[in-house]
Amino acid sequence: MNILKGKGVCGGIAFGKLEIFKKDEPTIYRTRIKDTTAEIKRLEDALKKAETDLKNLYQKALEEVGEDNAMIFDIHLMMLSDADYLESIKQNILNQKINAETAVAMTSDTFSKMFSSMEDAYMRARCADVRDISERLLSCLSGEKETFSE
Repeated sequence: MNILKGKGVCGGIAFGKLEIFKKDEPTIYRTRIKDTTAEIKRLEDALKKAETDLKNLYQKALEEVGEDNAMIFDIHLMMLSDADYLESIKQNILNQKINAETAVAMTSDTFSKMFSSMEDAYMRARCADVRDISERLLSCLSGEKETFSE
């Protein structure tokens, strides 16, 4: 027997067939860039798109599963606008002259490690949120829709 753990979308009990979906890991290529201003503009455009996507997801979840369950998207919106997170990405671009995708991945790794090493369980759980917003941002940078595979 397999025991699976995860986050419930709604309260209560449900019976039915279980489907497990795994996200494809994005392939990120480290690229040296010359125009850091243009790369930061790409990042800012991706941030706007990610913000719009999260606002739309929040509204849809609010209508379909209620405010308590929709709040995860509100939390992701707050984290996406975190000054330390954004500054770290921008500094990676400026200092190392690397593409935005690599800068996001590096920042995600740094922040995830920081959160996962904290004693407070709530703060440790934020590690997954950092990964989620970083994946969304990478999707927006690449222009691809998020996809899942079995």
